[in-house]
Amino acid sequence: MHKINITEKLALFAEHWSPKIVGELNGQHVKLAKLKGEFVWHKHDAEDEMFLVIKGSFRMEYRDKTIVLNEGEFLIVPKGVEHRPVADEEVSIMLFEPASTLNTGDAESELTKHKLDWI
Repeated sequence: MHKINITEKLALFAEHWSPKIVGELNGQHVKLAKLKGEFVWHKHDAEDEMFLVIKGSFRMEYRDKTIVLNEGEFLIVPKGVEHRPVADEEVSIMLFEPASTLNTGDAESELTKHKLDWI
C-alpha cells in the first residue's frame, strides 16, 4: 500500500492520447492521460468508462449531443455508446475502466495503444 501523487505522475509524461496506468483495483485500471485535439470516434461494446477532469476542460462528443467537462467533474460513458473526446487546449484526466479496455475501442487507428505503460 502506498499513496499516489497525481501531480507528480502527470509530470512524468507529455504525450497526448497515451494513457498511463497508475493503479489497479478489482479488475479496473486507474489511468492518467493528457488530451489535446480530437480523438477518434469509437465505442466500447463491453466496458463503461469514467473520465474525471484533473486540470483543464474538454468536450465529450456524442452523435446527438456534446457535454463539456471542467476541472473536478466526471462523466461515465456507458458501454456501446459512440463518443469522441475533444480538447481545444491540453487537459489532464483520470480514467477508470476495466483492464481489458482498448483506448480506441472498436476503431483501430494510429492512436490505438495496445500496451500501456505503468508509471
